[in-house]
Order: sequence, then structure tokens, then C-alpha cells
Amino acid sequence: MWNYEKKLQYPINIKTPNPAFAQIIISQYGGPDGEISASLRYLSQRYTMPNGELKGLLTDIGTEEMAHFEMIGAMVYQLTRNLSCEDIKKQGFDAYFVDHTTGVYTAAANGTPWTATYFQSKGDVITDLHEDLAAEQKARTTYDNILRLIDDPDIIDPIRFLREREIVHYQRFGEGLRIATDALDCKNYYMYNPEFDKKCKN
Repeated sequence: MWNYEKKLQYPINIKTPNPAFAQIIISQYGGPDGEISASLRYLSQRYTMPNGELKGLLTDIGTEEMAHFEMIGAMVYQLTRNLSCEDIKKQGFDAYFVDHTTGVYTAAANGTPWTATYFQSKGDVITDLHEDLAAEQKARTTYDNILRLIDDPDIIDPIRFLREREIVHYQRFGEGLRIATDALDCKNYYMYNPEFDKKCKN
């Protein structure tokens, strides 16, 4: 089980609400390469990892991604607090407002709701770790794109922190892939495919 520390992993203190920025950042809350997809991906994949070290890796990173999900939610909330009707219309927040008021909702920047099709849990250590490596790079690119569009230092600082964590996770998954491949022989590499099993025995 986890112990929950009741504070954000990195402080969020946005002084100036900006619903236009909230609509950009929300993609990392519920978009295709966002934090909830990452967390659910890793926490689901860990069950079929072949050893405790890899299970621990997926559990650690999956848990941290949940903390990042919480950070993005706090940012979206702070960017949309105390809005006037004029702010909502002027900054293009009206379409979101109609459906969610200022509630924080799992959606991409384009408004598409979150879906479980954003991630995969295949049960094959090599396949899953390669997906995880790609996922971290896609999240890093999304943070790069956010940084290109945002000019508020109160937002830039935590976004840079999150971007750096994606790079660290990518490195850790690379280490995990090396651990996995070093431990695999022909038989257990293809353990779910009887055709490959036959070839290994010949």
C-alpha cells in the first residue's frame, strides 16, 4: 500500500488566472499522453513484470505519475478560479464552461474526453517497456509544446519540473529494459507464443 503525503510533489502557486492557458495544460491531465494515462499504464503493467525489481520500477513511476496528475489538476484549478463571464468568453473558455463549469475534467486540449484506449498493457515485458519509453518521450514533447505557448513564470516553473521527471522516467525505463533483456533467454522471451517455444526446443 501507499502512504499519502498531503502536499503536492512540487508547489503550484499561480497568481493570475488564465483559462486559455488552462485549456492548453489540461491535455496533461486527460489527454493522450497525459499523467493519468501514464499512471494507469504503469500500475497495470506491473503485475506481469517478471521480477520484483521491474514490478517495483513500474509501481514507483506509476505512483509518481499520479502525483503529477494531481499537480496538473491543481494548475488547471488555479488558472480557472474566480472567472467572470467576460473572462470566460474573452479567453475562449465558454465551450468548456458549458459542460464542466470550472470543474477539472479529464480531457485533451482539443476537448476530447479521456479514454482507456490511450494506453496499453500487453503482458509482454519487452513490449510494455518499449511502450513506456515511448510514452515518456511523448509526454516530454507535450511539455515542450506547452512551454512554447506559455509565458507565465508561475506555470513555467512546475511544467519544467514535470518535463525533467519525464526524462528521468525515460532513463529508468531504459535501465529496466536492459535488466529485462539480460535476464531473458529464448524460451521465456516468447513464453506466451507456443510456436516460438517449439523453435527454442529444436
